[in-house]
Amino acid sequence: MNIKTKILDANKENDILEAAAMIQKGQIIAVPTETVYGLAADARNINAVEKIFTVKNRPSNHPLIVHIASFEKISEWAKDIPPAAAIIAKYFWPGPITLLLKKSDSVNDVVTGGLKTIAIRVPQNEMFLKILHLLNTGVAAPSANPHKRISPTTSQHVMSGLSGKIDAVLDGGPCNIGVESTILDLTKSKISILRHGPITKKMIENVLQVPIYSPSSHLEKVPGNMRAHYQPYTTTSLKSLGEIEKQLSLIKNQEKLFGIIHYSDLQYTHKNIKAIKLSKNKTQYGKLIYNALHELDKMNADQILVEAPPNTGEWDDILDRLSKASVVKI
Repeated sequence: MNIKTKILDANKENDILEAAAMIQKGQIIAVPTETVYGLAADARNINAVEKIFTVKNRPSNHPLIVHIASFEKISEWAKDIPPAAAIIAKYFWPGPITLLLKKSDSVNDVVTGGLKTIAIRVPQNEMFLKILHLLNTGVAAPSANPHKRISPTTSQHVMSGLSGKIDAVLDGGPCNIGVESTILDLTKSKISILRHGPITKKMIENVLQVPIYSPSSHLEKVPGNMRAHYQPYTTTSLKSLGEIEKQLSLIKNQEKLFGIIHYSDLQYTHKNIKAIKLSKNKTQYGKLIYNALHELDKMNADQILVEAPPNTGEWDDILDRLSKASVVKI
């Protein structure tokens, strides 16, 4: 597959209208969301949805998230919707939290990877919301990158991975949040977080007023639940700052090239090191972590070393993504 990927400007009304029209015609395009760029297709158009799996090289049993314009549309996609869904929607939609619900009988199994559940969210990105209102349907939109690779937070990231394979990219600038949404399972009596994201366990418990289960690992098929995911092509390791400095001190005059991502002060420098320092503020760190991984991956280093984030609930989503990015190279 080699097609000319068109670049559209999300700040131009005509380009937003064109993006909506392309999706309506069954084409697939990358769109900005507040989390990461998504590869969008009309969720009722099964041929278009199947293109997503083909372009990403994504397993057909790995379900997609369906994006809708408002909570009022949820009954078109899900059934047996519990009261907790309305509470979550009231406090966090539009926003970076996805609800796992029982799917409506009208939803094709292709969208849900053959499962009887469906993942749904209302995105916060103004441009994408305009498209959803124009289309008046759900849009499947997993991250717009090759399967298991670093998620894209700019249109340039999308083009580096999928140029020539998709019909267009709607360029809306860098994503505001930069990390994928929280996934909350509402299909059982015990409510569980199945993917950590910007909406934390504490935030959810505060509005639902019930304990939320947060397993360290699980076997549920939801986006992102793979041992190796979000990975650079360069071998990546997650280490403490002390371990990074010790490893760097041993390189001496070797010609090995290292990329470093850190937030603490790094004492060791060397001509063969490219270091990117991110903020200690979790929100700012999350916004730029994928961008930093993309940047270091382009330099063809021998290894990327990432300082492990704080092991606190607030940083659970970052730790999840970096742990999977640093699993043995795929």
